[in-house]
Amino acid sequence: MSQAPAPSDDTPEIQIHETREIQPEIRAEIPREPSASVQAPATPKWRRLALSLAARLKRHDLIGRLSPGPSETAALALREAIAHRVPPLRKQVVFLIPLVGPDQVGDWQGVNTRLRATLQCMIAQNDPHWQAIICCQERPDLPEDRRIHFLPFADPTPGNDKWRKLATLYRQFDRLDTGPCYVMSFDADDLMRQGMVKEMLRRQAPGGYLVEQGLVMDDATGVIARADTPTLKEPGRKPFWKLCGSCAALAHDPDLPESARFLEQMTQHEHRMFPYLARLAGRPLAPLSFASVLYVLNHGENFGARRGRVGFKTRFVERFRIDDPEELARIAEGFPLPEDHPAP
Repeated sequence: MSQAPAPSDDTPEIQIHETREIQPEIRAEIPREPSASVQAPATPKWRRLALSLAARLKRHDLIGRLSPGPSETAALALREAIAHRVPPLRKQVVFLIPLVGPDQVGDWQGVNTRLRATLQCMIAQNDPHWQAIICCQERPDLPEDRRIHFLPFADPTPGNDKWRKLATLYRQFDRLDTGPCYVMSFDADDLMRQGMVKEMLRRQAPGGYLVEQGLVMDDATGVIARADTPTLKEPGRKPFWKLCGSCAALAHDPDLPESARFLEQMTQHEHRMFPYLARLAGRPLAPLSFASVLYVLNHGENFGARRGRVGFKTRFVERFRIDDPEELARIAEGFPLPEDHPAP
């Protein structure tokens, strides 16, 4: 496998104390609000529709009566802040990775192996203008690459900490001094297809991107299925963003406090809320043009499995499985992995 080109000299330099690790004491410089151990609840669909309509009509009186939640309030604040702003050129993509801690899994080495595969897909991208931050209680095995950073997580609050790690990541990543960019939360066991970063930076979608086409693999059987919008022929098919959290890359302007606040609040929800909140914020997401992310199920340490929520996805894979050998070969070519990791 050929290595992707190294970042060119015009890549924004990282403005933190160390290249690879964001020191824990930095966190004390940023006031923190309590973070939840559970996801923020989804807004009922009727209220989403009403809030969206009120925002388009600029009916602030109606918005107030609808009692928007924290994420919707943050979205509306960002909408106001960018209303008359020309979108800047975005020169890189930043991936934020909340990694499960060793005390919460039975196979920490397996977690490290899957993380290396995720990072290898980033390293192999044919556009090198990206950075990644991994947040965890313990530093995992990381490749030697100056674009990859580690953020220690020391919050002792019991319970599921994925959303608290996401909140910490979104509060901290602007210390990298990225300039205008796209930001994407990415699970540590998902894989990125070759060309995704290049498409994002070439197209310059004003609001960001949504993964509608994607791939889902059952690690227990090796079967791969395609996720996409439903059709008359396949009405039961689902778009990828309804199945996996690694599905949305949002435009971000570090000079706007409303931007970071919105991103933090948005990712406290389940991923199926992302397109609605992005539209409410005035940043509708454009679909990527190809199946750009692969979601791996049933490897033993899935976040969804710890919550008992992967059964229907396993059935989805069987129902929409890909059997064409040529298509499967093209899929395997698109995900460059470490030599010790099995190909999809």
